[in-house]
Amino acid sequence: MLYDYKWVFREADIQREDFCVRKKLLSFIPACILGLLFLLAPFYSLDSMICDKLYQKLSGPRPDIKIICVDEETLGEYGKFENWSRQKAAELVELLCKDMQTAPSVVAFDFMFTGESDAETDQRLADACEKAGNVVMATNLVYRGETKKTQSGEVYFDEWNIETEEYPYEALKLVTDSGYTNVQMAKDGFVRYAQLFTQTKEGLRNSFAYEIYQKYSEENGVKVDIPMHSSRNQVAFRYSGDVGEYYHVSLRDVLNGTIPTSEFTDCIVLIGAYAPGFQDAYQVSVNRGKSMYGVEINANILQAFMEGKTAVDVKVWIHAAIMFFIILLYFYIAVSQKLLPAVIEGIAIMVLHMGAGRLLALRGYRISQIYVLIILTGCILYFIVEKYLLEKIKRRRVLAAFKRYMAPQVVDKLAASKDFESCLGGEKREVAVLFVDIRGFTTMSESLKPEEVVKILNEYLALTTSCILKNEGMLDKFIGDATMAVFNAPFDQNDYCMAAIKTAWDIQQGGKELGEKLLEKYGKTVQFGVGVHCGEAVVGNIGCEFRMDYTAIGDTVNTASRLEGKARPGEVLISEAIYEKLQGRITGEILGELELKGKKEKIRVYQLTEIHE
Repeated sequence: MLYDYKWVFREADIQREDFCVRKKLLSFIPACILGLLFLLAPFYSLDSMICDKLYQKLSGPRPDIKIICVDEETLGEYGKFENWSRQKAAELVELLCKDMQTAPSVVAFDFMFTGESDAETDQRLADACEKAGNVVMATNLVYRGETKKTQSGEVYFDEWNIETEEYPYEALKLVTDSGYTNVQMAKDGFVRYAQLFTQTKEGLRNSFAYEIYQKYSEENGVKVDIPMHSSRNQVAFRYSGDVGEYYHVSLRDVLNGTIPTSEFTDCIVLIGAYAPGFQDAYQVSVNRGKSMYGVEINANILQAFMEGKTAVDVKVWIHAAIMFFIILLYFYIAVSQKLLPAVIEGIAIMVLHMGAGRLLALRGYRISQIYVLIILTGCILYFIVEKYLLEKIKRRRVLAAFKRYMAPQVVDKLAASKDFESCLGGEKREVAVLFVDIRGFTTMSESLKPEEVVKILNEYLALTTSCILKNEGMLDKFIGDATMAVFNAPFDQNDYCMAAIKTAWDIQQGGKELGEKLLEKYGKTVQFGVGVHCGEAVVGNIGCEFRMDYTAIGDTVNTASRLEGKARPGEVLISEAIYEKLQGRITGEILGELELKGKKEKIRVYQLTEIHE
C-alpha cells in the first residue's frame, strides 16, 4: 500500500509558519513596554545621569566672562557680608567704570540689594550705577501655589504661580536693569535647565543671565537670538566651564588694586558669592562629584545663550512613536536571525540612538536615552537566552551523535574547546632589562619641601622615560624613584641589547645636565645608578581579571635589579652576558665577580665606560 506523505510536509510547513508568526507577534511586547516607559518615566534620575554624560561636553569658558568673588579672603578682610553697607559695591562700580573707554561691557551683581540700609551709601551705589549705565542687579521671584481656572472653567492648581518679585531698593531699581536669579532645579536635584523669562503680575520679566545676555548684545550691537524653549520658557543648557574654571578673582584684590581694572575691559563681569557660608552652591549636571556656586552657574548659562548651546526636550510622544516602530521592526527581523546578527543589530541601534541624541543636542534638541537602552538590552538578553539554549540543546544532540563513533575523551575535549575562559599567561622571550634609580633620594627629600621633591622626581622620570622611548624600549613601570625598562618586548626588536646600553648611556649623560640644573635651582643634585642585563624572561599579562600589567618576570629581571642596586652614583653596571654580546661595540671596566642577593653564584660585572657607535 502506498502512502501520500505530501500532507505531512504541508502540515509541518504550516506549523513552522505558525511558530514564526507567533514569535513575530512578540515584537509588539517590547515596543509596547517602551511606549509605557516613555509615558511613565520611572527612571528619570538614571536617564538624566546618562544624558548628562552623553550631552555635556565642556568646551572651555569664554575669556570675556569674568567673576569677581566675595570669597573667604574678602570676608576675612571686610568682615561678615550681612554687616556690609553698600559702600563696597559702590566702590567696585566706580573703580570698574571710572573710565568708560576701558570699562566692562556689563557689570552684574548676583546679590540682592533689597531694602534701604544706610542712606548715604545707598545713594552712592545708585549714583555709581546710574553713571555707569551698564549694571544689572539680581531680583528674586516668590512662588506661591494657587488654584486657578482655565478659560473653559476647569479648575487646576498652579504650583508655579508667582506671588511677587523682590527688587533692589527703589533708588537702585530706577537706575539699573535686573533679572531674577531663581535656580531652575531639575527633579533629581541637579541644575541643567535655565529659564529665559516669565510672566509676572508686572509683565514679562527676564532671568538674570538672559537680561545680562540682552544687555551685552545691546552694548555690542549684536542681534539677540531667542532660543527655542518649552511652554515654561525653559531651555536645557550645556556647560562650558567646570567648577572653578571661569576666570575669577577676589573682590578684595580688585578693591585694593592688586588686580588692575584693565583686566575687565569690554568683558561681562559677574560679582557673586564664592564662599561656603553663603549657601549658594548647587549640584550640577556637568560634574556630579562637586557643587558649583550660583555665580558660576549663571556664567555657564550666559555663555550658553551667547553661543547657542541650549536645547529643548523633544516631545515624548514623538520620540516614543519613532522608537516604537524601530523596536518593532528590530524584534520582528531579529527573532528569525541567528544570535550574533541579532546582538550586533541591537547594539548598533543603541549606538546610533546615542549618536543621534548627541547630534540632536548640538542642534538644540534633547532626547532621553535610558528607556531605549533598557528595551534593547532586554531584547538582546532574550535572544541570548533563547538562541543560546536552543544552540546548546542542538550541540548536546551533535555531541551525543559523535559519541557513537568517537572516543568519549575526544568528544569531551571537543566540547571543552568551545568554552572560552580568560586566562593569565605569557611567553618566554630573550630580553634586555634596565633598572635605574636615584642615589640618595630619600636623604635628599628629607631636606626639601614636598613640592620640590615632586618636581625633582618628575624631572628625573621625564629624563628616564624620554631616553627609554627614544631607543624604542618598553617603559615597564615606575617603582618609587626607580624605573624599569624592557627591550625586545612585546615585539621583536633589532639590536635590543645595544638599545638598552644606549638608553643607560643617555640616562647617565642626561643625568649630568639634570644634576647641574637642580643644583642651581634647589642647591641639591642627583646622580643615578643603572643596571643592565639580558637573558630569558617570561613576558605577558600578569595580574588578575580586573587588573593586569604587561611586564617581564624571572631571573633576568632580578639580576638587572641587583646590578642597579650595586651601582654607585654615576655608574652603569652591566652583566657579562650583555658585555659579550656587544664586545667591540662598547668598552667596559671589569669590576670582577660580584655576589648578588638571591644568586647562588657570583657573576662577572663590568662598568660601562664608552659606546663606540
